[in-house]
Amino acid sequence: MKQTTYLLLFRGVGGATQLPVAALREALTKAGFTGATTYINSGNALVRSTLTREKTIAKVAKLCKEHFGFDKAIFAPTAAEWQAVIDNNPFPEVTVGKHLHAALLASTPKREAVESIRAVAVGEERLAIVNDVAYIHTPIGFGTSKFAAKFDKGIGVVNTARNWNTVLKLMELARGLEGK
Repeated sequence: MKQTTYLLLFRGVGGATQLPVAALREALTKAGFTGATTYINSGNALVRSTLTREKTIAKVAKLCKEHFGFDKAIFAPTAAEWQAVIDNNPFPEVTVGKHLHAALLASTPKREAVESIRAVAVGEERLAIVNDVAYIHTPIGFGTSKFAAKFDKGIGVVNTARNWNTVLKLMELARGLEGK
């Protein structure tokens, strides 16, 4: 049976919400996923699965709730879809990975929400939506940006964001799982 590489992006990990990486890898492996890999303790894992995306997410969500009390959204793009996130970057000139974030969106946000966020941009801050991915450029830093702070609730749809350094590292790990 054909296996698909899924990047498991857990929403809201950090601070009070933790997913211990060693225990998560072990739980994913025991659940029958192959190649269970985690990357930094901020809600990133990769697995290979013969299940559909929906069944993979359901199985991972169940084990995370049972083992870790984690009950938040999980996004599961395939390696090919993650490559498209990289290829569709509207800000390729941004070379500092911590100043660019890609946020996967559960659905298309309303135009008014996007414009409301753009209205608080300072200087060269930018937001672009491409195929239900929000690209957020914060040249002064994500953590200090009012623009970035408004994004999560202001966008109006469930999302999970990763900085560009993490985006690229997850792609590297996915290629490794696929033997490419």
